[in-house]
Amino acid sequence: MPGEAVQFDMIVGLGNPGSEHENQRHNAGFWYLDELARDLGATFSQDKKSFSLHAKATLNGRSVHLLKPYNYMNNSGQGVAAIARFFKIDMNKVLVAHDELDLPPGHIRVKNGGGHGGHNGLRDIVSRTGTKDFWRLRIGIGHPGHKSAVSGYVLKRASAEHQKLIDDALYLAMRESRTLIDGDINVATKALHSHKPDVKE
Repeated sequence: MPGEAVQFDMIVGLGNPGSEHENQRHNAGFWYLDELARDLGATFSQDKKSFSLHAKATLNGRSVHLLKPYNYMNNSGQGVAAIARFFKIDMNKVLVAHDELDLPPGHIRVKNGGGHGGHNGLRDIVSRTGTKDFWRLRIGIGHPGHKSAVSGYVLKRASAEHQKLIDDALYLAMRESRTLIDGDINVATKALHSHKPDVKE
């Protein structure tokens, strides 16, 4: 539950590799992690054994792992499981940033545990780590309105209006990231969940 004191040891961003995917809605987790790495002064390097881009950052004197699984969304769990196992990271100290269909653009939420909600990246992480008990940073991208349209929707750019709402939410998430990662989840969650997107009427 929000309010718990958890110092995250690993932050994961979900997306698909390659320039053809970098501006698609499904890469919202990558967008967040790229900004986080810049803020923390961390540089990603390729970890071939985990099919991921991996970086280590320092926050208040302790190491935090940043991970971008780079083996496509459906295989996201491969890198997460490998890095968590190698560095002996408990999954309840892992925060996974991902695009969220069930939240409108501009909304961002912190959640602990739960199902995968049809998200293939989360599904694979649950499958390969054997647990649902990791934290999620859910970045709202909106829903196309029908299940059959989801696949095409997440693999396209957001409209300019929606992208600005998403970018504003990510900016807020970045402002709260150090507080969130270093254990004061209640304060960070309150700021994120009370955010009201500037939606044009």
